[in-house]
Amino acid sequence: MTPRERFLKIAHFELTDELFLSSYHQWFWYDALKRWVKEGAPERILQDDYRAEYFGFDRVEVIPIISDMLCLGKSFGPPYAPPFVPLFQRKILEEDERHRVVIDEGGRKILEYKEQPERMPQWLEFPVKTKKDWDMIKKRLDPDSPERFPAWWEDRVKCWRKRDYPLGIAVGSFFGFLREIVGLENLCVMYYDNPSLIHQMNEWIEYFELKILKRALVGLQFDFACFWEDMAYNKGSLISPKIFREFMMPYYNKITDLLRSHGTDVILVDSDGNTEELIPLWIESGINGQFPLEVTAGIDAVRLRKKFGKDFILIGNMDKRALIKGKQAIDEELKRKVPYLISQGGYFPAVDHFTPPEVTFQNYMYFIESLKKTGSCS
Repeated sequence: MTPRERFLKIAHFELTDELFLSSYHQWFWYDALKRWVKEGAPERILQDDYRAEYFGFDRVEVIPIISDMLCLGKSFGPPYAPPFVPLFQRKILEEDERHRVVIDEGGRKILEYKEQPERMPQWLEFPVKTKKDWDMIKKRLDPDSPERFPAWWEDRVKCWRKRDYPLGIAVGSFFGFLREIVGLENLCVMYYDNPSLIHQMNEWIEYFELKILKRALVGLQFDFACFWEDMAYNKGSLISPKIFREFMMPYYNKITDLLRSHGTDVILVDSDGNTEELIPLWIESGINGQFPLEVTAGIDAVRLRKKFGKDFILIGNMDKRALIKGKQAIDEELKRKVPYLISQGGYFPAVDHFTPPEVTFQNYMYFIESLKKTGSCS
């Protein structure tokens, strides 16, 4: 059985008691990796491909098109920018010994912490406040921009057709994207004060994503697709079911219908926070899986499996705090979740977000080795 076949059989609940450690869902803070190098890990662990091979993760690729949120720095965490072509020109507005105020590549005014470059910046102002702002910024969202697809695209397609590993595609966002250009509080108010502008933006995003997706689907079969949203906090969803149904579901359905018509029925969403009340809405929208399933937000994959059965693929939910505490906590976390979850199918284990720098190299290695043993003994 190839890795691609194993991935699909697990995702379709046809294969149980088997692990698939997707390289796409194992995330790390860069400071954690730098710590591990000091603790004896090879320096090449800083490189994505080598790290996946070193830890024995299963190869997963997502095609490198510019259609989803872009990482502005290292590939180990924020900050991110919308998929603009061209990006905004980064501009420093003011600076002192500790801080820097800039217009970033996403057109946002942010405060950066010079002494803590990995720290999340503080957002001060967003580029879209009015329809006029949107009309200007959507010019950077032209689906026909030649930069969106990599060079030698046809050659890459020929190689991907021969692959034995899973291949995915990012298909955008109808909340997270708007949050990045409007701001969270502004967006929540805009749903009520200017709903027509919300629909105009999402209609364009739908057009943008569908056109790119239709081109990518020519001659290619994808094993999974992924939305990015981040639309919950630690107590629940940031929007109501009514808002979801009006402003998100119609646009989701257009994309998931197209994917399924081309044989892609593993359709995932990346969202932090407590998303349990959103899962039935995602299922209704054609989305059937989620990651990273944050434990600190109250998410329990065992409970979700019992609640949603085979309707929803679960990815993640390994409590990062257990990896900080050490071997006993790791053993307890694995024992409580992994045997049951993989026995049901539809589960891919991963840490429930970025592995933090408080985790030692020794503890992480113990976690990975124990995870593999737990899976093989289930």
